[in-house]
Amino acid sequence: MTCSSPSTRTLIKAVLASAAVALTGLAQAQAVFKITAIPDESPTELARKAAPLVKYLEQKLGTKVEFTPVSDYAAAVEALANKQVDMAWYGGFTFVQASIRSGGKVVPLVQREEDEKFRSVFISADPAIRALADLKGKTVSFGSQSSTSGHLMPRSYLLQAQIDPDKDFKRVAYSGAHDATIAAVASGKVDAGALNISVWEKFVADKKVDTGKVKVIFTTPAYFDYNWTVHSDMPVAQREKLAKAFLDLNRNTPEGKEILDLQRATRFIPTQASNYKGIETAARSAGLIK
Repeated sequence: MTCSSPSTRTLIKAVLASAAVALTGLAQAQAVFKITAIPDESPTELARKAAPLVKYLEQKLGTKVEFTPVSDYAAAVEALANKQVDMAWYGGFTFVQASIRSGGKVVPLVQREEDEKFRSVFISADPAIRALADLKGKTVSFGSQSSTSGHLMPRSYLLQAQIDPDKDFKRVAYSGAHDATIAAVASGKVDAGALNISVWEKFVADKKVDTGKVKVIFTTPAYFDYNWTVHSDMPVAQREKLAKAFLDLNRNTPEGKEILDLQRATRFIPTQASNYKGIETAARSAGLIK
């Protein structure tokens, strides 16, 4: 039997320790923090909005950050529920769906200040359509079926006004995204459409829609909407680091202004799951959650 000397054993331990440190460093270097977002706008617009945020989070987290686009809202839900991504930008309804899908294992971290009192608008290019009641017998487009501001809340307020889209509209269409809804209304493919107010206001500001033809006929009451959400398995320290990165964004810095402008945010504020109970109630009342 061969017995190593104390000095040899010490050397072996030192080599193994050094290798462990190197492997840990390699793993950290290769780690990628993945984020995604519901595809409520065109892929090019989502990528444009994500780019400076990705760069900022890389600096704050000290690791590579990657924006991973998904094909539809359901894929955004599955990606976080299955931990294929680390963080997701959800609408209120998508958050509720992700919470149900994951068995309550998702945590909303932050939302824009605007998301405390978010609204939807109904638009039309038909001069005869001036109010919700005028939509009866017309073709109306929502966004994605899983969209909070492009479907769930507009449908909820229609039902409150005693208008059932499935019975009272000539046809219900789903454009898939807010910008696509504007295009469908502007081109005359549908008589009216419902969408996110911030996308509408951005299109108006950028003169991408002729407001001489396409007009807002109804603006909904306010509700809680979008948020950045993580899986509850994420360590608390990392959650806090992430939240702080968003809360530290300041319009008085060039970097902060660029990111906040692209996110259409005044600033980010903390949020919590209870804020979206109203969304869940509306979804159940509208029959969108069984």
